[in-house]
Amino acid sequence: MSRTTTRIITVSGPDAAAFANAQLSNNVLALPTGRWHWSGWLDPKGRVRTLLHVARVADDRFVLVPRGGDAATLADDLRRFVFRSKVKIDVSDTLHVVDGDAVGDGDVIEDSDGTLVLGEGDASLRVGDTVGNDAWRARHIAKGFAWLPDNALCALLPPALSMERIGAVAFDKGCFPGQEIAARLHFLGGHKRHLHVVDSEHALQEGDALRVNGRDAGIALMTDASTSRPTTLVVLDDAVAQEETLDIEGNRLQIVTTFTE
Repeated sequence: MSRTTTRIITVSGPDAAAFANAQLSNNVLALPTGRWHWSGWLDPKGRVRTLLHVARVADDRFVLVPRGGDAATLADDLRRFVFRSKVKIDVSDTLHVVDGDAVGDGDVIEDSDGTLVLGEGDASLRVGDTVGNDAWRARHIAKGFAWLPDNALCALLPPALSMERIGAVAFDKGCFPGQEIAARLHFLGGHKRHLHVVDSEHALQEGDALRVNGRDAGIALMTDASTSRPTTLVVLDDAVAQEETLDIEGNRLQIVTTFTE
């Protein structure tokens, strides 16, 4: 049964594309109708407020699926930047995020019942009223597609979530909030936290701070506990991640995969 929910934000109107492009980290103007891509909304210091699926379901209507955070709060904050733009911003009721059948990678479908289907090629993500299974979580952990717990919001910079690798940041599209910091990290490097998949003796709790020898070493983002050794997508300090096996407060973790920018 599904345990992940979200609320989607719809941005519509004659100025919807330009408005979304000015706020989000990817190039919304280049997104064709019927397609979706990764993006994010950053704060002025370059920290990730939320990671997003952005789907262009019509020429003047975009659907934003937040992967963490409160959609109503995000929508209210977006409305502060509308000014004279001809844009309407709406928020749905709570919807289930469930696994779906194969749909072309990057394709988006709106079912007759209003379910949004985000194609991943070998599978899809369905966001709607219907309860389903959580098989997508293991797949997204393996691919490094983060879902952010509350205490990871506005706490991580784009390289820590491997946002460039998944195409969620474009530096040739014009200005967006946090661009200066994100671009500096892109061109100069130097960020010391990155994304990893680990397995562990005991399941990590999403949002838990990871501590080594009493020091903050990272954060657990999303966990799949369906196997004997649970797997978790985590952000870790590079110095800590040099060891393949870690002792996190008595829980033995082994790094399975490391994702770069």
